[in-house]
Amino acid sequence: MSDDFNMSMRKFLKQVGVTSQQAIEEAMRDASTAGKDYTAKAVISIPELGLEHEVTGTIKGQD
Repeated sequence: MSDDFNMSMRKFLKQVGVTSQQAIEEAMRDASTAGKDYTAKAVISIPELGLEHEVTGTIKGQD
């Protein structure tokens, strides 16, 4: 894979990670989350390639 591809991929994934973390932290601050677990789902899609990738996981509430 080319350097341009790798750089654009890393930039996109960094943006996804940083903005997602900020959004989750903001939502958690605005709610009473102690002792609760939350199911999270992220979906990445590239319609032009027919790609839809889903990741699920659990985020533990803040004490």
